[in-house]
Amino acid sequence: MREISSGRGFRLLLAFFSSISLLFISAYSDDSPTPKTEIKMVRHGGSDRSMIALVCLVLATVALLSFFLFKYWQKKKRDEQYARLLKLFEEDDELEVELGLRD
Repeated sequence: MREISSGRGFRLLLAFFSSISLLFISAYSDDSPTPKTEIKMVRHGGSDRSMIALVCLVLATVALLSFFLFKYWQKKKRDEQYARLLKLFEEDDELEVELGLRD
């Protein structure tokens, strides 16, 4: 059952990144719906393409950072549980002496 859900997640992630790449392709193409002879409006604050690229870069960075932090958290929890398990099964001589199992 886990393999089915991970496959679905992978397909969803692939669809997301392909749609983002299509947005980049359409943003950088020279096919504009308006003729080149028209007067262009003056934009203040940079171009839309660079803003889109910056937002996508920030989103990708946040996604990768959160992924690696989640993996680090999982490893840390697993190590803590393993240490607790080892502590549970380690031999305690004092307890055996108190119970009279060993002299």
